[in-house]
Amino acid sequence: MKVPVGWTMRLATAALFVGLAMVVTGFQGKEELCAPKAVNATDTDFCTGLEVFYPEVGDVSCMVVPSCNSYRQKITLWPPPTVKFPKASESATYILIMVDPDAPSRSSPQARFWRHWLVTDIKGADLKKGEIKGQELSAYQPPTPPPLSGFHRYQFSVYQQEGKAISLLPEESVGRGFWDMDKFLSRFQLITPEASTQFMTENYKDSPDADVPVRGSSKPKDQLKTLGLALPVCVHIAHHL
Repeated sequence: MKVPVGWTMRLATAALFVGLAMVVTGFQGKEELCAPKAVNATDTDFCTGLEVFYPEVGDVSCMVVPSCNSYRQKITLWPPPTVKFPKASESATYILIMVDPDAPSRSSPQARFWRHWLVTDIKGADLKKGEIKGQELSAYQPPTPPPLSGFHRYQFSVYQQEGKAISLLPEESVGRGFWDMDKFLSRFQLITPEASTQFMTENYKDSPDADVPVRGSSKPKDQLKTLGLALPVCVHIAHHL
C-alpha cells in the first residue's frame, strides 16, 4: 500500500517536531538540576529579608551554590554581588558586613569571623536598589573555602548606622581572620541587624562537575522561536495525524 506524498511529509514534519520537543525537555531538565537548592532548615533562621545576587547563578540567599556549571569556582572570581534590602528606609544609612563564621572549617572555626566585606555609609535608597555605595573599610574578598574543609556559610548583615562614625581598630585592620565581630558590634551599639542572609559553598575541587549536568550556553526555547517552531504546534500536528 502506497502512502500519499502529503502524508509522508506530514509524518516527517511531526517526527521533527517530536524530536525538537524531546531536546527541549532534556535541556529543561538539566537546567532544573543545576539550580541552587535551599540550605538545611537549621540554617534558614539567619535569612531575614536580605537578597544577594551573583552573575549567572542569580539569587543565592539561603541557598547552596551548586557545583554544576563551575559555579563554585566562578564565585571565587566574580566581583562583589548585588546586595539588596527591599525594605530599607530611604532616609536611613546602613552598614553591610559579610563574614565567614566557618573559617577554617565549620567543625573547627578558630579563625571566625573571617571578614570578607565591610562597607559603611550606605544610603538606604541605594541599598533598596541593590547598589552598595559607601566607604569600604574592608574591600570585598570572594568566598575561597580551603580544600577539604567542607561547606562554609557566607553571612551578610545590614545594620542601621544612625549617624555613627564607624571604623576599625588598628589591630583589626591588620588581618581579616580571627575578627571579634561581637566586640565590634558592641563598640558601636549595633545590636540587631535590620536584615540578614547567607549562602553556602565549598571548595570547587571537592565537588567535581564531571557527572553533573551543565547549563547550555543558549536556551532551547529561544532556538525554537528562531526556527519559527513552538512546542504546542508540535503537539497539535501529532494529535491530528
